[in-house]
Amino acid sequence: MSIKTEEELIGMSAIADLVARTLKAMREYCRPGMSAKELDDFGGTMLARAGAKSAPKATYNFPGYTCISVNNEVAHGIPSENKIFKEGDLINIDVSAELNGFWADNGGSFILGDDINNHQPLVDASKLILEKAISSIKGGVKIADIGLLIEKTAAKYGFTVIKNLAGHGVGRSLHEEPHDILNYYERDNKTRFRKNSVVAIETFISTRSTYAVQQPDKWTLLGDKGGFVAQHEHTILVTDGAPVILTEANGIWE
Repeated sequence: MSIKTEEELIGMSAIADLVARTLKAMREYCRPGMSAKELDDFGGTMLARAGAKSAPKATYNFPGYTCISVNNEVAHGIPSENKIFKEGDLINIDVSAELNGFWADNGGSFILGDDINNHQPLVDASKLILEKAISSIKGGVKIADIGLLIEKTAAKYGFTVIKNLAGHGVGRSLHEEPHDILNYYERDNKTRFRKNSVVAIETFISTRSTYAVQQPDKWTLLGDKGGFVAQHEHTILVTDGAPVILTEANGIWE
């Protein structure tokens, strides 16, 4: 969406702050031995108490309030009761919701407990790349150029990007124009970021795969070549200068 009034900015800021605080609280609540469903219920309760609706549940009838992907799951992981967290797991939580007609989206990958599986370099690269990408966005910048920056920086650190998952516009619905804020350079994409627009920017940084493949459960995505993927996401307001990070409270860069 494009922010045109102070009321719209207030509405977007409220839902963005809520999903951000929910993501941070879920990350802090997570522990070994807990099921993904227990963690999801915790997040769902936090959203509901604030009067918000889970975006994946409301939009797609997703079987959970949030998407929780573990280890080799790239995205859209189902928060089931038989998915039990273990020390050293690579966990991704993606929280999106609607409140008073406004929608926001954010996510982050982290390692549960000690990094016994050496996932930290991947997580750190994903965080750094998102920060670098967001700091380069302002009105008039080509979306394709941000994709190039993400792709080149990932390669510099020895990683690949997932090419069929992307950031997107957000605000009056979960997914809006522009739909393809990709993690790689798409030469034919001439679209530019517009001042006052709200977008969700997300990295999908991989140890091996380049495409996400849907599994028989119709939700879970795995990499086409295996390996692991880290994702980090902020909802931002594009300006003529530095973007306003509306989901800053999630603390994914801390």
